[in-house]
Amino acid sequence: MSETIIAQDLNNDPAAKAKDFWTRNGKLIIGILLVLLVAVGGYYVYKHFFQGPKEDKAADAMFKAEYYYRADSINLALNGDGQSAGFLKIISNYGGTKAGNLAKFYAGSCYIKLDDNKNAVKYLKDFDTDAKQIQQRAYQLLGDAYADLGQSKDALDSYKKAGHHFEEDKEASADALFRAAYLAQRVIKDNDEAIKLYKEIKEKFPRTEQGMQAGNYLAQLGVYNVK
Repeated sequence: MSETIIAQDLNNDPAAKAKDFWTRNGKLIIGILLVLLVAVGGYYVYKHFFQGPKEDKAADAMFKAEYYYRADSINLALNGDGQSAGFLKIISNYGGTKAGNLAKFYAGSCYIKLDDNKNAVKYLKDFDTDAKQIQQRAYQLLGDAYADLGQSKDALDSYKKAGHHFEEDKEASADALFRAAYLAQRVIKDNDEAIKLYKEIKEKFPRTEQGMQAGNYLAQLGVYNVK
């Protein structure tokens, strides 16, 4: 059998092809597998031995801070009582945890109560959650902070986000959109935007207090008989 025929036979043999492929690429494949193994193992160690306990400690720390918040002890909620951490230290010590993220919402809310709207904006802008009702509330608080700072367009955008984020909560959505409409009408002097928003409230949330009031405000803007 000539060398040419032997080579052809080898080329048609799956086992020979596999052996040849492994000979040429085995080291590369092993290297890739080792990298993946280290990455998966590292993630497992991080998740179970570092991130998990950190989440638990952050949740424990939140308990006392939330207690002070509910009791309207705002300074203690923010700064702690000397033994228990407040929201600011929780944010600093437990960044990347769910509790650390939620502490930003609480901190923003606390600063609004203290009339420190710059810090309120700082923390509320950095807060993000998949819990739609809480995120809706954060957008509305952000709108309040911007409005008090005289940043009316930012306030308008935040109120509209709040109004559209979780429309299943009709009362909260109507309230946020009404604030946006009122701001557009009375402060920004954008009557077209105000009319659009009042109409939206009346159409989507007719049974809310704001939905029932919207017609009066539309009349002030010369718009009548809106169903």
